[in-house]
Amino acid sequence: MTIRPDNFYAEKYGLTPTHSEVLAALPKLEVGKALDLGCGQGRNSLFLNQHGFDVTGWDSNPQSLERLNSIIQQENLQQIRTELCDLNQVRFNGGYQFVFSTVVMMFLQPETIPQLIADMQASTVKNGYNLIVAAMSTDDYPNSQGFPFAFKSGELSDYYRNWHIVKYNEDVGELHRRDEDGNRIKYRFATLLAQKASY
Repeated sequence: MTIRPDNFYAEKYGLTPTHSEVLAALPKLEVGKALDLGCGQGRNSLFLNQHGFDVTGWDSNPQSLERLNSIIQQENLQQIRTELCDLNQVRFNGGYQFVFSTVVMMFLQPETIPQLIADMQASTVKNGYNLIVAAMSTDDYPNSQGFPFAFKSGELSDYYRNWHIVKYNEDVGELHRRDEDGNRIKYRFATLLAQKASY
């Protein structure tokens, strides 16, 4: 495997940099199978593949997957595959070391979320990890962009009450979207990294 700098694909192909929470989680993860729910053009999938993971990336946008598939082809990458997939419709299981979704759940229908998280958890091997980063709607930062779904305070962590929560916060972050004055729009984001119990 060719050793490349972490920002190799972002720089070469003009992708958004790897999500900071994926970078932060990497040292804790055991290399194995990873499932990227809402992979977009592949910024996180490519990064994990670069670090030895066998990655499956799902997304509902054919153009994004076309872009990612062209990078996979150009770089002759192994152990990375994509699938056109509507997360509002899919049911799944498997044996993944790492199942993650960064800044995707707010675009899904609210009724999708409980089953999606249940499938994420069921698809994770013992001692494996889930990572979720998603927008919230709170009194101080309401859902101003009209996302179909936004977590309430404490809601995401409650789904993982039987797991070992390694990291959880509800900090203010910025969307890539900008307001009419050109400033990036602020939201609270629920950020969770949790490890499945070994028993």
